[in-house]
This record gives sequence, structure tokens and C-alpha cells, in this order.
Amino acid sequence: MRSKLRLFVGVGLTATAVDLGLFIGLSSRSIVGANLVALVVAANASYLLNRFITFRDEPDARWIRQPLRFGLVAVLAGALDFAVLFALDMVLPWLGIVKLLAISVAGVFRWFLYRGFLSALVRRELRDRTNRPRSDGELALSVVVPAYNEAERIRDTVETILEVVGERVNSDEFEVVVVDDGSSDETSRIASDAGARVLTQVNKGKGAAVRTGVRQSIGRTVVFLDADLAYPASQILSIMDEVAQGWDVVVGSRRHQKTTTVVEARLLRSLGGRIINAFTHLVLLGHFRDTQCGIKGFRGDVARSIFDRTLIDGFAFDVEVFLIAEQNEFSLTEIPVVVENRAGSSVSLVRDTFVLLRDLFRVRRWAGEGRYRATKNHMVPSSETT
Repeated sequence: MRSKLRLFVGVGLTATAVDLGLFIGLSSRSIVGANLVALVVAANASYLLNRFITFRDEPDARWIRQPLRFGLVAVLAGALDFAVLFALDMVLPWLGIVKLLAISVAGVFRWFLYRGFLSALVRRELRDRTNRPRSDGELALSVVVPAYNEAERIRDTVETILEVVGERVNSDEFEVVVVDDGSSDETSRIASDAGARVLTQVNKGKGAAVRTGVRQSIGRTVVFLDADLAYPASQILSIMDEVAQGWDVVVGSRRHQKTTTVVEARLLRSLGGRIINAFTHLVLLGHFRDTQCGIKGFRGDVARSIFDRTLIDGFAFDVEVFLIAEQNEFSLTEIPVVVENRAGSSVSLVRDTFVLLRDLFRVRRWAGEGRYRATKNHMVPSSETT
């Protein structure tokens, strides 16, 4: 499948050639008339080519559903094209070069403006809770805990979750699923002795561990959190409440104004997290404040629909979660968390940051290729929005 990004580039270059060619061909009569004709023809060519080539298999794509927004962006970009054209025509003698510069400036402006329109649309869609029928699942709740060489603290983690959640949910109505990501210590045995359902796999990464746990979960609500309990187990109950209110996806956010940080992260780690989050804006439209927070919850059917399609084994899997939520128009809310940054993390800041940035570009490419698109097996029942 050809990448959407490549098709966009191809359509953009074609529209540019049409714009420049018509302008040069007609400019001997009237620069104003030539530019107006060139802009109108190029804009229509761009829309039609994207509609019937780039999005030929996605007639309901947001880009296609917003012809008025596209038209408004085209008008504003055309006005900027005119302004740059006449400003540079007064100082440069080469009309073709002047027009090409005007096209370039207007093109950058058009890209940012239309992306801004789409971002606002996505944020509005994510805030629309859907009154769906009850999620499938044998239990009320599944708590997924990815673990790698966590023998020293996995017993306390499992027992704490069982105790805290057990105050609200009957013990036979929820499960703690520990996914041992190829540990070389006694993580699996200790977790099982503590009362968890244990799944094991060869060492692949946190993303692969969470995917394994979620796909094999049987809860109507699914929550995953880190084995170090940097986010208190009581927040599992907060997420359950939000899911019960109709949210498809509930994500913790360390950047939320009501978040409480008990133990601060080291400066370098905090700075690295902010840089990574800034790079996620190259992939996501929603401008989420914190994609990498280690606690997230879902309706069970939504969780399994999302994680059936995630591809990243490392830490960038969180970005895939947001991306699929955007594409499927799942409702999503960010909630404050209590954070107690723990020592002994298995994360290597420099190495894992570079890997995560590499994976972000892979996610962007795969999204353009349509690899996250839902099939019939991924559909979630819906009804009227609330």
C-alpha cells in the first residue's frame, strides 16, 4: 500500500506545477488574472486528486468531510500568495522565481493552517462521549502490569492492587495480569504466588508486554500501569469511574494542572519527556499534554480493538494508542494523576529516547500506509453521542 504522505507529496508537486505553469503561460496578459486563474485551477486540482487518489479508499476521512474548511484555507493561502507575489515583484526581476517563492510561502502557511483546523476537529471529536452498549468481557476489570526483572517489588505491587481494588470490586470480578517480558529472575513465580495471572514472553519491550496482556484480558474495563506503582493503585478506581461515565479511553497526564507530584523526576528525565512529547505532535493531531504517562484505561472492547493493531514493541506504543483513538474517533479524556517517581527503573534515558524517536517516524509512516486502519474485527458497537 502506497504511503499517504508520498501521495500527498505527489499531489502537492502536481498542483505546484499546474499553478506555476498556468501563471507563467498567462502572465504576459495580466499578472493578477494569471495568478487568480492559476490559484483556482491548482486548488481544485489538489482537492480532486487527493479526493480520488490519496483518499480514494477513505471517503469518510476528515479531510474529505471538510470541503468548506479546505476552501477557506485555499482562499487564505491564495491571499498570502498574492501578497508575497506583489511584494517580491517589486524587488526581483525574475517573475517565475517570484511566483515559485510565493507558492512556497503559501504552501507552508496552508499546511500549518489546515493541520490546525484538523487538530481542533479531532479535539472536539475526542470530547464527545458515546453512549455505547455494555462492553464485552467476563470480568468487571482487568489490570495489566508489564514487568521485567521486577522480582524485588512485584509481590508488593500485586498485593497492593488486589487490596485496593478489592475494596470496591469483588475479588472474583477482577484480575491482575502480570506480563513477564522475558525476566531472568523470579518475577513470574513471585507474581503468581501473590495472586496474579501470569503471562510470559521472550523479551520484546514494554509495548509488546502491554499488548499481550490487553489482548488476553477479559475485563469490561482494562487498565495498565507500571510495576513500580509510580501511580498509586487507587487511581485504577478513578479510571474505572471515568470509563463508567462513558469514556472510551482514559489517560493519566502528568501535565494536568491538578496533578500531584510526590517525588519529582530528575531534571534530565523530565526534560527528555517534554522533548519526546513535543515530537509526538508530528504524528498526532490532538496535541495531548502527556502521551507517555504510565497509567491508562479503556473500555474492554476498545482496549482490545486498539491493541490488536499496535505494532511497536517499545515505549512508542503509547503514541499508537492515541493515533488509533484519533483515527477511530474514540472518546478520550485526560485526568490528573499522583506521581511518585521511583528509583530502579529499567529505562535508559538516552538509548530509549533515541529508540522512541525512531519509532515515532515509523508510526507516522505506517499510519500513512494505512496499517492502523480498523477491520470488521476491530469494530466497537456505538449509539448516539452524549
